[in-house]
Amino acid sequence: MLPWMVLSVLLCVYHAQATCPAGCECSEAALTVKCVSKDLQDIPSGIPGYTRNLFITGNQISRIGPESFKGLDNVTTLSLSNNRISVIESHTFTGLRSLRSLDLSGNQLATIHPEALSVPSRALRDLNLSRSLYNHTSVKDLATSLRWSTLGNLQGLDLSGNGLIYLPDYIFSHLGSLRRLQLANNSLVAIHNGTFLVLERLEELDLSLNAFRTFREEALQELDRLPWARLHLGLNPYTCTCGIEPFAAWLNESQARVADLERLACAFPAALRNTSILGVSEVPLGCHRAGEGSDLALQTSYVFLGIVLGFVGLMFLFVLYLNRKGIKKRVYDMRDACSEVWEGYHYRYEIDSDPRLSNISSSAEV
Repeated sequence: MLPWMVLSVLLCVYHAQATCPAGCECSEAALTVKCVSKDLQDIPSGIPGYTRNLFITGNQISRIGPESFKGLDNVTTLSLSNNRISVIESHTFTGLRSLRSLDLSGNQLATIHPEALSVPSRALRDLNLSRSLYNHTSVKDLATSLRWSTLGNLQGLDLSGNGLIYLPDYIFSHLGSLRRLQLANNSLVAIHNGTFLVLERLEELDLSLNAFRTFREEALQELDRLPWARLHLGLNPYTCTCGIEPFAAWLNESQARVADLERLACAFPAALRNTSILGVSEVPLGCHRAGEGSDLALQTSYVFLGIVLGFVGLMFLFVLYLNRKGIKKRVYDMRDACSEVWEGYHYRYEIDSDPRLSNISSSAEV
């Protein structure tokens, strides 16, 4: 009986080895297949149908398409990290009807086709795209793919470490079920209106390690759209000048929502470095309230105009003083000329008003 048992075990081992692709390790008991760091150029064929956990990582795979995962209806977890994948074609994952977790981190995605992330039955729950976008233009392809793909039930999205300098408008508009959004370790400088428009269910938002100098009113309104979200805002190069006062006021009112308050500190100017933003309102920044700037500028203009006019007036008086003798002579000359003219008019008036003098004047004229 014993030899038959040994033979059965050997046959099972041989059968398992025979159905496991070259360069992979297969465990039917754990329902797992691992193809790790084997310099594979393509997704290996012949992956057992029982596989639920598939790890193909650290290889040299450049593209994946619809033919890559045929017959793998049972796969729930798929990791394709660090494979140098640059192209994902449309409907690549449509054969993975049970897929719930997809890891594409550490790749070089340059082309993402519009329906590249479509998964049947909206089964996907977690999508990891950290350190996976090749350049800044890839984010446009990603935004299109997120809008076109069936990810309405996605709960976790990781976009950290991609060097993102902006987020396309409404990039998350079709991810209404999202619970966790990782945007850490990028180069984001601003959050614009509509970025988090449909993410009312969000429970965690990580914006740490970006390039935010402050959060302006528009960004604060977007954060207020997420009433249940735990926020990570630390390790940004905050500039503690007048422009940071609204953010500091908002932060003092929203402390319970921010998970890393101790990491929110001023980076600039040097005099305030490492000062907690919570205490910025107590530090004299030389700021003024809204509207005071224009009034101050107007008042300064009036003062300057008054100084100029006063200087011109003094110069005028000084010139008059220097020419006082000439002016006095001109005034006397004008007075004498006016007196002569006036006497002539007065004499003519007396002649015209007296008939006798008028006759004498007429005879004289004849």
